[in-house]
Amino acid sequence: MNKVKVIISNTQKKVKVPTGIRLLIRRCCHAVLQLEGFDGSAEVSVRFVDNEEIRKLNKRFRNLDKETDVLSFPLGENGHFDINHDTGAKLLGDIVISMEKAVEQAKLYNHPLQREIGFLTVHSMLHLLGYDHENGGIEAVHMREKEETVLTQIGWKRDNSYYMGDEE
Repeated sequence: MNKVKVIISNTQKKVKVPTGIRLLIRRCCHAVLQLEGFDGSAEVSVRFVDNEEIRKLNKRFRNLDKETDVLSFPLGENGHFDINHDTGAKLLGDIVISMEKAVEQAKLYNHPLQREIGFLTVHSMLHLLGYDHENGGIEAVHMREKEETVLTQIGWKRDNSYYMGDEE
């Protein structure tokens, strides 16, 4: 793997983005690509929104009129990605994280907001690379194992709050 460019933006004002979150997101993106043996340079966009905005996006793109924690918008399919012709990097897609929902879930699962943001980033990166858990079964288990492997590698070992909920 070559370079990973992670473009991070914050379009919400409800939750202060803690110091170090941007570095954590970059580390998560890099760790997922490294685990997957990703070849070449990559670009990913990550945007922080509030519950209202993620609800609108969820309704528009998934026809679900409710807020969610994270949405993934892959730009590739079956390992084939668009290319940024200026840099030669593969365009993986966009990650949208509800900071409000991340705070709620961090409290619910009794772990730091940083771990929640890390989990959501890793989860979404795997979606951008083609992984899916929507149908449950072995695919969901395999994806969860990869998530926990990456989080452990970057220092966020799984704790007793591990939960595989219905709303994923």
